[in-house]
Parts: sequence; C-alpha cells; structure tokens
Amino acid sequence: MLTAELNAKLTQVSRGTPMGELLRRYWQPIAAAVELEKAWTKRVRLLGEDLVLFRDRQGKLGLIAEQCPHRRASFAHGIPTRDGIRCPYHGWEFNSAGQCLNQPYEPDNQAFRDSVATTAYPVQELGGLLFAYLGPQPAPLLPHFDGFVAEGTIRMMGRTLLPVNWLQVMENSLDPIHTEWLHGHHYEFQKEQEGIKVAISARHQKIDFKEFEFGITKHRLLEGHSEESDDWRVGHPIVFPNMLAVGNGGDRNRYYSFQIRVPVDDEHTMHLWYNAYQPPAGAQVPGHLLDTVHVYDVPYKDENGEFIVDNVDGQDMMAWVTQGAVADRTQEHLGSSDVGIALYRHVLRRELKKLEEGKDPIGLVRDAARNTCIELPNERDKHHNSDGFSSFMLRTHAKYSPIASDLVSIFEPGRTQERTEPAESLY
Repeated sequence: MLTAELNAKLTQVSRGTPMGELLRRYWQPIAAAVELEKAWTKRVRLLGEDLVLFRDRQGKLGLIAEQCPHRRASFAHGIPTRDGIRCPYHGWEFNSAGQCLNQPYEPDNQAFRDSVATTAYPVQELGGLLFAYLGPQPAPLLPHFDGFVAEGTIRMMGRTLLPVNWLQVMENSLDPIHTEWLHGHHYEFQKEQEGIKVAISARHQKIDFKEFEFGITKHRLLEGHSEESDDWRVGHPIVFPNMLAVGNGGDRNRYYSFQIRVPVDDEHTMHLWYNAYQPPAGAQVPGHLLDTVHVYDVPYKDENGEFIVDNVDGQDMMAWVTQGAVADRTQEHLGSSDVGIALYRHVLRRELKKLEEGKDPIGLVRDAARNTCIELPNERDKHHNSDGFSSFMLRTHAKYSPIASDLVSIFEPGRTQERTEPAESLY
C-alpha cells in the first residue's frame, strides 16, 4: 500500500505538482484533426488547464487559455482571423503563440499588448491526431511511433471521458492477471445468469516485465502455451508515461492499437483508443476509409445507468470507475501477482527524482534521425487474434466504430458482422 502523501504525489496532475510537471514533459493527444476541419474551435481540458484549440484563417492551429485576459470571456466562441483569433466580447486578437495582436478602441501601445499575452502551447499533427505539449522549452520531438506513421492504414479513434484519475486506468495495463478474471470468469458468470454456459478463461502460468527505452514490456505465459509464443517471448509495451500498445497481429491482419490515458484533471481521464489497420495485400479499400480518422464515442453505462460489461473495454471501465474518482491506495494490499504495478510505481518515482535533478525522464526523443519511425516491441502472432479478426474486434470498443462492418468485410471477406463469444487472453 502507499501512504496518502505518495498517493497524492502520483495522482495530482495540475501545474506545479510533481506528477503534473512530469506529465508535461510528454506530448499529449487532444483531438482528431478531422474535428477542426468543420469547426473553428474546440474546448480542451488537459492536466487541469482549461484551453481552446483553434485554427486561424490560414489553417494554422493554436492552443491557448480559454479565458481572454481582457474580461475573461471564452475563446471557444471566438472569431478566427488571418493570424489568430479574436475574443467575441471585445475583439482583442491573439495568435497561436499567445501574443496580443490587436486591441480595438485602445491606443496603440505595444507594451500593453505584450503585458496581456496569454498562455499558449504548441500543437502538432501525427497520424490524424493533434498533440499538445504543455512543458518547458525546448520541447522534445513528437515521437513517431510505428502505428502513427504507418502508410496506407485505416485509422479510427474511440474515446470516452471517465470520472477517474489517470493512474488507476494506467495501472490496469501492468496487471495481466485481471484478464483471466475480469475478461474470463466474470464474463462466464454474466453468461451463466443468461442460461448460457461458456468457458473462456485461461490460467496464467507466468508473468514477467522488462524495462526498455520507452517504458516496460509485459509478458504472459498461458496454460497450454509454449514459451516460444509471442505473448511470452516478445510481449507488448507500456509506453511511458500513459500509453499501452497492444499486439499487431500477423501479416494478413496487421494492425496497430494504442490506448492513451490523457489526464484531464485529478478526477477525470480522457481515454482514447487509436487503431490503425493495415489492409491485406490486394484488398479493395474504399477511398473514404483511408482519408481521415474515424472518430466515435465509447459508452460505459447504458440508458439505465448500469455498467456495460458485455465487451472487454466496458469490463475494464467498470473496474476503473468502481475504484472511485481517485483510488485509495492506502487501503490496498498488493500481492505477488502485482509485480508489474509495483515496478511501474517504482519507475514513476525514479523519473520524478530525475526531474528534480534537472534531467530528462525516459522516452523523450530529441534526435530527428531517430524519429523517422520508432518501432515498438510487439507481438506479431498474439493469442487474442487466434479466433479471427472480427471475433476479437467486435468484443472490444471497436464494436462502436462507424466503420466496424467495413473492416470486417476487408479483413474477413464474406463474413457478416455478428457477435461472437470472446476467446481467452486479451490485454
């Protein structure tokens, strides 16, 4: 268990807190680029800060504090200009660097304009997503991880705003054993109540974790499987500090899958699922599937306010939310199966110490030559793909995607989109 002081240190994300400062050293996704194609502004809450993402008349993106420094009106209703955005209240104009360009009805006073500069952060696009950097300069490069730069992929992004702290979501990724129970025995129990008998849980024989350049790889050996299996030999990575990369699958159904836990504030997390699917050779892919990121919302409660637990991600979200807004780690009792969580917390504390010493934390990329395409360690023959592309996809968040049926027709031609029972082993 943790002390209350250490629990607070690892969970508080606002500016000036230890974890808030650490998380600000990394680029964080804030939107899909397509969302700013038809809208001029979008509200963003990130690391406890209320911001507005906007594009000017030249198409340049900016991210600034939501309230205008003049009379505190919101830029979410601002008027785009050639070089920035005007406050809708009195027309004061600011650019993407936060500089005040114009103050209608005020004397031309450069010093005054300079004095009212507002908070602004850089924004970059990668793989159809928009990322922001809220940390000190010089900013590290936005990492070009493989799935964000792979060419010719079909991309989609699911999202949900969860009323929980980012850390309890992230710690789930260091916990292989939960899949055996939450996604196995718990699902079996749900089906039992419907009068349906299924047997899908698989026992873990061994688990292991290894540090690498960008975080930690997670390994599992399931009962009946060989130690030559990719799940054990290769594993898949937890990319520090707040991203999980799941198995890519084989050559015919290769896809990249990322879960990104974006800290909104101490008690809210924007959970993003970003998938990029590489169509099989010779597949006929309609152009509209390739030219954008397809965005959709993933619910975790039904119309009656009950948790949706008929899919893997819904089961995870139930477990995260029922821990409370901020999990009370002073009351927990870790066991030997929680070695991954213990390691992750150790790495967090180690990187916080490095920050205190004025050093870069792990995983920052500053060499452009290194950043063309960063290949992450990942399984090419992951067990959770063993019962077919559509079977796995349709028992996850992807079932809510507007292009789910299109993907099934591309990767499993002739197969209709239908609900199938989940197989053993997931994340």
